[in-house]
Amino acid sequence: MIVVTGATGQLGRAIVDLLLDRMPAAEIGVSVRDPGRAAELSERGIRVRRADFTEPRTLRDAFEGASQVLIVSGPADPAPHRHAIEAAKAAGAGRILYTSHMGADPRSLFTATRSHAETERDLRASGVPFTSLRNGFYASSALLMLGQGLRTGEIRLPADGPVAWTAHADLAGAAVIALTEGGRLDGITPALTGPEALDFDDLAKIAADLTGRQITRTTISDDEYVADLTAAGTPPAYAGFALSIFTASRRGEFAAVDPTLGRLLGRAPAAIRDVLSAAQASS
Repeated sequence: MIVVTGATGQLGRAIVDLLLDRMPAAEIGVSVRDPGRAAELSERGIRVRRADFTEPRTLRDAFEGASQVLIVSGPADPAPHRHAIEAAKAAGAGRILYTSHMGADPRSLFTATRSHAETERDLRASGVPFTSLRNGFYASSALLMLGQGLRTGEIRLPADGPVAWTAHADLAGAAVIALTEGGRLDGITPALTGPEALDFDDLAKIAADLTGRQITRTTISDDEYVADLTAAGTPPAYAGFALSIFTASRRGEFAAVDPTLGRLLGRAPAAIRDVLSAAQASS
């Protein structure tokens, strides 16, 4: 049985839907914090069990009988992911997969990518065969950061650097290939990225072209960005976390563009323009 964590989230659900195209539902299990939100999956024949990364005993039950466990990464703290690795090993899983990040590095300026690097160390230390999927920066994050600017016509963000924005759907496809085609992706993968690296100046131009509206990119200071977030009710700790995305991108931590994802999918990955266009069409 393949067990997927976080199956009610955007990436986890996309992975499960693709798995259903390749294998019987009875061979798929999911772990979710709220089984009520996974009722549809249960109705389709998938085993649904409650689990929380912060409650190790629930993970042991959720991973029972798993041949492979895909840990869809959650919060930046590496400790919950370590619990999941330990539980997968205790359940006898023959392989552990983990959704890491293209910028995973203990020296990163971005808090989350330092955490991913620590989890990769835990995977190596587990002694269980593993795959760490170094996913490109989620394109959905760009949509969130563009959100207010698309409404007001002014994108107010700190100075940034190019980012290889990558669509969830493409990364879900890569995860399913890793789960179902043995040997294709083992150990730590190359960066699984979209086809180009763009900064917010580039994204403002694309958004203006797609909407037919004037959209201005205004560069504000780091302090002003944090002040804007906290004034809007964002906790100071999270405001600092958000700022670290920009400081890391300025250092080029998310700029790599790699052909691996396209080779796996057998086609070009979606460009950020495609993602923006689809979001506009659905809004």
